[in-house]
Amino acid sequence: MLRNNMTKEEKHLWYDYLRTYPVRFSRQKVLGKYIADFYSAEAKMIIELDGSQHYTTEGKAEDKERTDFLEKYGLKIIRISNMDVNRNFEGVCVYIDKMVRQSLSQLS
Repeated sequence: MLRNNMTKEEKHLWYDYLRTYPVRFSRQKVLGKYIADFYSAEAKMIIELDGSQHYTTEGKAEDKERTDFLEKYGLKIIRISNMDVNRNFEGVCVYIDKMVRQSLSQLS
């Protein structure tokens, strides 16, 4: 279900990094029955920010089902914890940049 409000971590990543990143990302992109937090068609990549609900048994099972579905379409799924966004934002940005560059080089 689409949310009207981004989480604090999604806002931070969007406004302080992805919004002006050279490779275009969209927020809350509907893909099949799923909604990606951030999606780049150019890099064929999804960035998911994971809160505590993703670390429960049920959350892990749902994430695996979702990842399996999306990977069938050639999409790379990057999962980042909210804790990492809060505690190591610069490291998260470096990691995303590395993964985007890697994805683009594999596509070319």
